[in-house]
Amino acid sequence: MNISYKSTRSDKTITASQAILKGISDEGGLFVPTAFPQIDLENLVHKSYKEICYSILSKYLPEFSENHLKDIIGKAYDKFSVPKVAPVVSFGNRHILELFHGPTLAFKDVALSILPYLIQVSAKLQNVEDKIVILTATSGDTGKAALEGFANVENTKIIVFYPSEGVSSIQKRQMTSQVGNNVYVLGIEGNFDDAQNGVKSIFSNKEFKEKLKSEKIILSSANSINIGRLLPQVVYYFSSYMELVQKGAIALNDSVNFTVPTGNFGDILAGYYAKKMGLPIHKLLCASNSNNVLYDFFKTGTYNKNREFIKTISPSMDILISSNFERMLYHASNNDQELIVNLMEELNTKGSYTIPEEMKSGISELFYGSYSDEESTKKVIGQVYEEYNYVLDPHTAVAYKVCEDYVKNTSDERTNIILSTASPFKFPEAVYESIFKNSDLEVYELIDKLAQKTSLTIPEPIKKLKDSAILHKKVISSDEMKEAVGEILL
Repeated sequence: MNISYKSTRSDKTITASQAILKGISDEGGLFVPTAFPQIDLENLVHKSYKEICYSILSKYLPEFSENHLKDIIGKAYDKFSVPKVAPVVSFGNRHILELFHGPTLAFKDVALSILPYLIQVSAKLQNVEDKIVILTATSGDTGKAALEGFANVENTKIIVFYPSEGVSSIQKRQMTSQVGNNVYVLGIEGNFDDAQNGVKSIFSNKEFKEKLKSEKIILSSANSINIGRLLPQVVYYFSSYMELVQKGAIALNDSVNFTVPTGNFGDILAGYYAKKMGLPIHKLLCASNSNNVLYDFFKTGTYNKNREFIKTISPSMDILISSNFERMLYHASNNDQELIVNLMEELNTKGSYTIPEEMKSGISELFYGSYSDEESTKKVIGQVYEEYNYVLDPHTAVAYKVCEDYVKNTSDERTNIILSTASPFKFPEAVYESIFKNSDLEVYELIDKLAQKTSLTIPEPIKKLKDSAILHKKVISSDEMKEAVGEILL
């Protein structure tokens, strides 16, 4: 099966390397594979993470030679602090997939450690010699992971926009202290949706892109709108399943559930792709925080962003426009690009859309949506620590609460794998307060006390952060984003 890629908003097909380089299609759509390759599960049972990664990515990236791909995978995951890359920790009857053992302590590292290499090889395959500029909006974790991945990468620049007052103190320090001769970090006055809309607007500005092209500059993205970001995330659904098979927690071909804390819908969409490839997933539990636009959609079939934006202790999920949901709608509509264009136009003009009942029923067969408010999230962090001596970050706590509620409401006791998306040390204020109540300390004192009281080791990237210099101080309005990019590049 020779897979190619097409936009959710047009018929034209392109190769994997073209899709990775472009990031987003000319008409604003997202690239999706034209088919889902099937995986022989039995062949994966005793394979390592890197071997499983090769088995999956080689199916989606037919242009990439075996040597190229294996070399890329090796370089990407040698940066992780544990050889399993994404180990599963089990306690009680819950299984936590730890996705935070990469260089920036968040699940985004799994994809963003490999994406720079994918882009470099794609450029060679397409004979592109222009400078590649990675333009990215972040709700907290993508920014640092992308900066870490692309810093000092030859013939690239990376520009990251983040909501200046919408990320944790540690997330902000990670980004604003990033070193590299090709990195630019700008805070914006607004929230993640403002940053994301600004980036999409730049990508769809033909005049601006032509101007860049005349200077031999092309734009690409490190957000999960880039198919090269999304595909590596499919791997850990398979690896976690195989780890539980190896441990004897499940038998091969047993169906399981995954609970995913999500804002932009990329992480859970990777689970949908795994399901389409043959992984026996019964339900994907979509866990939202108080910004529960996805929960409302699963309940009503209407996506409505016209609501209050709430800043929470799980800031990476503080999102009202879930970009990757467009891909899900495309697949659920049997690839009806005309419908997708109309729905996205309604979202842009009215702030909402409603899907046909048949589509809603199809999506509901696989997805279950719920959410956790702030008090419930804090309570779960405290309870899990007290009962199991395990420390959840606020995003994982949202997922844990949704998982518990799902089991209670449905009596579905099949194995449930909860995706843990960040180290608790990235959110020390919220975690410490949830467990020990008093958090009136300076952030690095909190980190020290959290480590002492929980007997956890402070990760090296956090230790180094305390003495890092702030290198990126600029804050702009979202209306100034294109101008800022022009000043950097032209």
